[in-house]
Amino acid sequence: MKLWGGRFSGEADQHFAEFNASFRFDRRLLAADLRACAAHAEALGRARVLQPNEVQEITQGLERIGEMAREPGYLDRPEFSAAEDVHSFIEARLVELIGDTGYKLHTGRSRNDQVAVATRLFLREEIGRIDELIRDAQRALVELAERHSNDPLPGYTHLQKAQPVLFAHFLLAYFTMLQRDRERMAEVNRRVNILPLGSGALAGTNFPVDREWIARQLGFDGVTHNSLDAVSDRDYIIEFTGAAAITMMHLSRLAEDLIIYATQEFGFIKLGDAIATGSSLMPQKKNPDSLELVRGKAARVFGHVTALLALVKGLPLAYNKDLQEDKEALFDTLETLAGSLRVVATVLRNIEFDAERARRGAASDYTNATDLADYLVRRNVEFRKAHEIVGRLVVYAIQQQKELGELTLAEYRRFSPLFDEDLFTAISLESSLAGKRQIGGTAPEQVEQELQQAKALLER
Repeated sequence: MKLWGGRFSGEADQHFAEFNASFRFDRRLLAADLRACAAHAEALGRARVLQPNEVQEITQGLERIGEMAREPGYLDRPEFSAAEDVHSFIEARLVELIGDTGYKLHTGRSRNDQVAVATRLFLREEIGRIDELIRDAQRALVELAERHSNDPLPGYTHLQKAQPVLFAHFLLAYFTMLQRDRERMAEVNRRVNILPLGSGALAGTNFPVDREWIARQLGFDGVTHNSLDAVSDRDYIIEFTGAAAITMMHLSRLAEDLIIYATQEFGFIKLGDAIATGSSLMPQKKNPDSLELVRGKAARVFGHVTALLALVKGLPLAYNKDLQEDKEALFDTLETLAGSLRVVATVLRNIEFDAERARRGAASDYTNATDLADYLVRRNVEFRKAHEIVGRLVVYAIQQQKELGELTLAEYRRFSPLFDEDLFTAISLESSLAGKRQIGGTAPEQVEQELQQAKALLER
């Protein structure tokens, strides 16, 4: 029996029925829907709409459906292929198990508020899973940073060498991005965790169910206060997908950095065999496919954000069947994000950092030029003038094919009499790093402090 068949005397066109059906993907909501159904049955019992024995029959039937659904292959049985959606599937199985009492479960409820509560329950659990995966990627960053807490790396702006940093400082930059992602997910979860059940199709329910009691039973923080909005709101899905897109953007940036650092031209890291592939033609190749896929899959999630916004932008209140299309975008976003986080954590645990090559890179190509300008500033030269002096010095050094540390004091004094022997200490790699000791800088003691704070965040 269809949930809506009484109004109709003819059968639906077969192609439309297949087009309309969503069980092939919304069955992922089954566990959440069963849980919400049980709470609704108990609420109907508390409101004296159902008798105690009916509540017991229904809840036991729902438990049995959950048990059967966990059996391998059960949901793939051919006879279930015609199910319209997860909601009609549950009702049909419930009636098979307990008879016509199963039809009473839908009293005071619509598929509109039913799907809304099931989706929120489902997403709430998935956000918890995503949070743990982000934390694991952060752990992998911290583990790698601890192994190389004092190893320098050239820092870049415009993909040109800029100033030396510690490799740990570089890794903690991504830890910080992912921490913001965790905070965003927690903020999204606050708005996900509001109960829409009891809103009916659009106007509320005629039966005196205690919505706040249902919210407490299901672990929601509160209830929706406008039934029209409650059944048609998909902000929480769009917001989650938007937060997921930002996380994917961060993972893509990390992937890009590591891809670059793994090239022969840079050579700062080597990819382990567990995370690379070869070429079908060129025997010498070791390709960073794991990272390239993460970078590519970011675009997929960005597309889902755009699709969801376009889906909802023109919908009149309240529910419209267009909203069925939110599920596949949501589910794919979840799986893409989860898979990418797992791969990134695996990559970080399977790379080898070439500390010596990175040190040479950090100490070459005039990355200490700013330190030289700061040396003059400490001798009361205005920074703009110091910048100009050092710029001319760099041109001279390039012409001489020397690094700044290879010039003699006499050569320096051609550009300013303020230079003295201590300049060579001031522009050393160690001094360059140690000088950035303000909060957030790359000095070793600051990076060590940030590492400890990162570990404390993970333990909390």
